[in-house]
Amino acid sequence: MTKAASEVRFCGRKVKPREMKVIREVVETFSGLSRMELAQTVCELLGWQRASGGLKARECREFLETLEAKGVLELPAKRPGKPVGTRTRVPVTVNGEPREGLVGEVGEFGPIVLEMVSEKEQRLLFRELVGRHHYLGHAVPFGAHLRYLAYASQPERAVVGCVQFSSPAWRMAVRDRWIGWDEATRQRNLQRVVTNSRFLLLPWVRIQNLASVVLSMATRRLSEDWRERYGIEPFLAETLVDPSRYTGNCYRAANWVVLGETTGRGRMDRQHLREGVARKLVFVYPLVRRAAQRLRES
Repeated sequence: MTKAASEVRFCGRKVKPREMKVIREVVETFSGLSRMELAQTVCELLGWQRASGGLKARECREFLETLEAKGVLELPAKRPGKPVGTRTRVPVTVNGEPREGLVGEVGEFGPIVLEMVSEKEQRLLFRELVGRHHYLGHAVPFGAHLRYLAYASQPERAVVGCVQFSSPAWRMAVRDRWIGWDEATRQRNLQRVVTNSRFLLLPWVRIQNLASVVLSMATRRLSEDWRERYGIEPFLAETLVDPSRYTGNCYRAANWVVLGETTGRGRMDRQHLREGVARKLVFVYPLVRRAAQRLRES
């Protein structure tokens, strides 16, 4: 096995030689399958499952593509589909229409409930609300992701916001300096960082302190939910705030720490093509004690 293959990790652990042998055999034997079908087959043979029993097929497909990029194996050509980062059709239904305003103190509307998006109806509602009411709109998330809908309970149950966490920015100078990463450690441990890539309180919701309450609820459960879904514990959450639109005060109130500004290249700009385009404030929230140290050492 090549050095490149021996250094590849899947969901936080190094892949064993016998597992690599199985992966090679599957890819070579079933070359007529799609990349996702290959990933599902690999997961079934190696028992790569979530705690819930579902296959880690999405992560495995990304893993296989990483191996291909390293020259370890050759996958079949990608089949037409909806690439990540592209805009998706946003439903327009009564569920996304403005409602009677909710105005007051957060205690008047509690308990506030945060529910993970898992059913089709929830996914459609999340897509519509974010697509119609978030200034960035809705896009297919990059890599791993979790979504939540926030509900007020009083005077009746009503959705009040949306939260999304997804794979982290490939590079972010101010974050990487704060952690103290060298290049090898950054590549090895980047999957232990997650990005709060969407946060929306609906325009007709003007409930004081609701934003910081929802953020605090989300970060309290994020580690467990992410570990259950993807089999790896995140150590740090990050987010970007456009200072021309928002102050970021709700993040500060929820104990996030501002590190500084981005260079404005964009979260996945690996080729340094967009320097200085749109600078954002970088906030982080340690999900574990000594988060920076653990990200340097793990």
